[in-house]
Amino acid sequence: MRGNSFGKLLSMTSFGESHGKGLGVIIDGVPSGLDFNLEDLKAQLKKRAPGQLPGTTSRKEQDNPIIYSGIYEGKTLGTPIMVLVENTNQRSDDYKKLKNEFRPGHADETTLLKYGIRDHRGGGRSSGRETLARVIGGYFASLILPETKINSWITQLGPFEMKTVNPSANAYHLAEAEREKEIESFLLGLKEKGDSVGGRVETIIENCPVGLGEPVFDKLKADMAKAILSIGACVGFGIGLGEDMANQAGSIVSQNRESFGGIEGGISNGRDIKMTSTFKPTSTVGEKAKEGRHDPCILPRVIPVVNSMAMFVLADHYLRQKAYQ
Repeated sequence: MRGNSFGKLLSMTSFGESHGKGLGVIIDGVPSGLDFNLEDLKAQLKKRAPGQLPGTTSRKEQDNPIIYSGIYEGKTLGTPIMVLVENTNQRSDDYKKLKNEFRPGHADETTLLKYGIRDHRGGGRSSGRETLARVIGGYFASLILPETKINSWITQLGPFEMKTVNPSANAYHLAEAEREKEIESFLLGLKEKGDSVGGRVETIIENCPVGLGEPVFDKLKADMAKAILSIGACVGFGIGLGEDMANQAGSIVSQNRESFGGIEGGISNGRDIKMTSTFKPTSTVGEKAKEGRHDPCILPRVIPVVNSMAMFVLADHYLRQKAYQ
């Protein structure tokens, strides 16, 4: 199976299945001598981990990262870094009914059509659990760009649209923190009914270095789009005004360079980068959702994955830019 690696000068290759012995990642290109902190890595993984919020999956995993290579005495060696996270709380019997059934929008049927075989337990390589590899990659990418800060929050969750941005600490990463209890109740209701919803995430990148991105095929916006859209549930992506550009006159757009979301001509301009990403409802619904441990909405747990993929793209392009200087 191909398509398991991402990045050029900084690359990651993820491996493993949701109900196998474990999942992990090999990260290559991390410069030597960077400070590594295992507790910081665990903290990042905890943000993505299941079983922490009411109205989300009840599966609980400690997601304890085991470092196999690339780190010595708290420093990166400059060699490939391998990290493994063992699966400790699989319930494969929950997926028996999915062995011969295909969930619309998931990779169940297409995997079988492509390879002639599939691991139906948890979706195999197409499981959302694969994203822990991306969070690990994002942690190491952040060591390369410690001054760059990435924050994401939910601006739409099903019928709830959040126009103002007041994301002060709330467990669900909502743009309007005051709606936390209301949305928690909504998610619990969905979980009881076996239904699901999608939504939208807004991301702001602060202190991005100027000049990241290559002309033509390796534009920063193109690589960022690939990174975010490669997240299993993501179905849409935009930079700056995004789709709203279709409704604007050039004379108006040109008066505000923020319209372009910090990237012009595919190259970062030093301003904050603004991105939006859209996620579909969870594919497992109905009785199968009630019997298993599925998220009625993936958005609260996808935030650290979006941040990690964005950071990985920036770090990769930063290393490319440094190679030219």
